[in-house]
Amino acid sequence: MHLIIKAQGEGAGMLSRLLAKNPYNLYDRTDKEARVRIVFTSASEVETEAVIYATPDPIDFVRGPSAPEDITQYINDREFVTSSLFCSYIRAALGTALNGRPKEEYLPWVDHRFGLELTFGPVASNLPDRIVEELFTALGYDIEITRGDGVYSFDLKSRSTVRRIRLRGEQTLQTALRQLFVLIPALDDYKHYFISGDEIDKIRRYGEGWLDSHPQRGLILKRSLRFANLIKQYEEFGRGLPGSSPESDASDAQKPQETQETQASSDGEETKEPKVRLNDLRYAAIADAVEALPSKAAVVDFGSGEGKLSARLVSVPGVKRIYAVEPSAVSQLRAMERFAKLEGKPGVTVPTPVTGSLFYYDESLRNQDVMILCEVIEHIDEHRLARVMETILAEYAPKVLILTTPNKEYNEFYEMEAGTMRHNDHRFEWSRKQFSGWCGSWCERYSYSVEGKGIGEPSEAFGYPTQMAVFTRKESEV
Repeated sequence: MHLIIKAQGEGAGMLSRLLAKNPYNLYDRTDKEARVRIVFTSASEVETEAVIYATPDPIDFVRGPSAPEDITQYINDREFVTSSLFCSYIRAALGTALNGRPKEEYLPWVDHRFGLELTFGPVASNLPDRIVEELFTALGYDIEITRGDGVYSFDLKSRSTVRRIRLRGEQTLQTALRQLFVLIPALDDYKHYFISGDEIDKIRRYGEGWLDSHPQRGLILKRSLRFANLIKQYEEFGRGLPGSSPESDASDAQKPQETQETQASSDGEETKEPKVRLNDLRYAAIADAVEALPSKAAVVDFGSGEGKLSARLVSVPGVKRIYAVEPSAVSQLRAMERFAKLEGKPGVTVPTPVTGSLFYYDESLRNQDVMILCEVIEHIDEHRLARVMETILAEYAPKVLILTTPNKEYNEFYEMEAGTMRHNDHRFEWSRKQFSGWCGSWCERYSYSVEGKGIGEPSEAFGYPTQMAVFTRKESEV
């Protein structure tokens, strides 16, 4: 992970003074479990270039209270990519420039606009190139995005999400660094720390003078602050409203989700707020579909994850048993904590957690009233999906099977880059025609009929964001 700062033109030699670093010495410090080095590859009055390089301690990534079955502490990119971690590593080394407090004799240069070239990476971002470009061109930079070349002997993504970014433009060093300290974490969309009210103060401080007028301000705030209550506090703090201190508690914040609503703020600017989550709409649609069925006493929620849908189904009248089937021990433990809160409530059927997988047949789940796969099939390799469907329709043979999956066409409505998917673990995403044809082919092989529905806010051109198929076994009176 690195950042290269090059100043060209009049006063370029002042770069080292504003950074408070001797261009003829190697800066080498270890702080916050990372070694940070700064070396000047050129130092003259017409061109000065500083390379900031951070090397984290790889052992630190496997320390902590991670569950023994969680292997993500060993398999991750945090050691290599330029992210919020990188910014925290280099903040102390660049503190003088970030705060604009060099020696008094150099203070006039704090407001000097240099001809800057800023290169950083690698950046792991799920944003399409077009959005990345808009984030920086709006600030007056020319941007160049490059990807590394990789040759594989097996089928992999055709385009890497990891990119290197080079910016060119005229800007003060302090403003340029502050822009990077806001936008680099927003690009990566991963935070290594708990996001609290303190983040509001940091965003306001580093975003002063440029963030509020940025055309992608809403996106930056959403990816930086994540939670609706923190975004609201940021907005209120800016208008001087009472109760808007950045120290306000964020413990009740929820994870961000896809949203289907756009609201207008009091000053007329449109801001996206995570008010109606697409995930909530899916659960509501599935619950409504189950409630409309004549036979719904026993429900199997396959791939139940942390048990959110299963917990939602306990309120459906007529549901007597819910089997929450999940292969991940970590997710199942969280589901059990959620289910424990339902115990003792009158008229509530507490879901039964079951360790299982679609690839291992469980006789106890055969011939149930309803089987649900909510946003599951797209996580299965497409060539393995046929075996899963054969097991469900021929061996489990539920009276009703409910499937949901993303509508690939709707990704264009989200302004996603062509060829990208909504989640890194998705093995495929289908258009409406593909999904409809696939469902119809299974009805031809087995004695089922199918009805297709849409979930979410519809688009005339792209349909609904989520596709739902309800398979009904013909020989059963359901």
